[in-house]
Amino acid sequence: MNSTTMRRTGLSIAVAAALTGLAACGSGDSGGSSDKAGGGKDSGGIKLSPIAALRSVQKSTDQADTARIDGKTSMGSQVSMDMKGVMGWSDGITGNVTVTFTGGAQAQQMEQLGQTKIDYRYLKNGFYANMGNTFASQAGGGRHWLEYDYDTLAEMSGAAGEAFQDQMQNSTPNQSVKMLLASGDVKRVGEEEVRGTKATHYSGKVDLADFTAKSADLDEEQLSELKKQFEQAGMSTETIDIWVNDDDLLVKKIEKADTKNGAFEQTAYYSDYGTPLSVEKPPASDTVSFKDLMNKQRPAV
Repeated sequence: MNSTTMRRTGLSIAVAAALTGLAACGSGDSGGSSDKAGGGKDSGGIKLSPIAALRSVQKSTDQADTARIDGKTSMGSQVSMDMKGVMGWSDGITGNVTVTFTGGAQAQQMEQLGQTKIDYRYLKNGFYANMGNTFASQAGGGRHWLEYDYDTLAEMSGAAGEAFQDQMQNSTPNQSVKMLLASGDVKRVGEEEVRGTKATHYSGKVDLADFTAKSADLDEEQLSELKKQFEQAGMSTETIDIWVNDDDLLVKKIEKADTKNGAFEQTAYYSDYGTPLSVEKPPASDTVSFKDLMNKQRPAV
């Protein structure tokens, strides 16, 4: 496997990890009130406004800390993938997730490694991807796990890497709901069933530029970085749909947007909130860092 292909594949693995992390970052709630709403109703059965109902989701979801995730993500011709696992958000994004590439350029790249699935392990300061036997024999020096340290990614990838690092280390599980609340454009669609669970459906369209201006929780530096992320992705608006159960926990979300890499769509289902999560760092003897791999692949000058 030549250095160009290895670098492209390695960066694709990071992109897939970021998209998987996005499912966790969006897996939640709202902007912060103690209003109580069960699927859009208070204890007396009175319907609350969408804003009040969504605000109550924040407290419930944040307290849960972990959830089981089952979802699908696609982005233009770049990637189509399924993901299953458990993720947590109490101190950055952590988790054990298996990603199956089902289409796009990334699936073709993974075919060169003789596999369609990657096991990811997310830890506070980075993540690990099990690249399989072909990678180990061709590029990994017998080692199967590829390590991506967030500081190193930020160093190697500039602004994009720094934005990725911030997303994976500092995001809370309530981004999609926060965006709906900040947009001021959210409506209660009605009661629906999600995989056998009664849920309330909320929907809204977020103007991302306007969202940054309305987010009182962000300082000027954070607003500037958020705008930069949106510009890099070529996004201007995003449609968000969420489904919340009677315990004020998110059970499903769908996000859609047009990006410079094509149409983005992510559907994620959430269950087993509070499920135990233990993430083990792969053994050093079976791990190679992405930075070291790239240094080895560079042609001598």
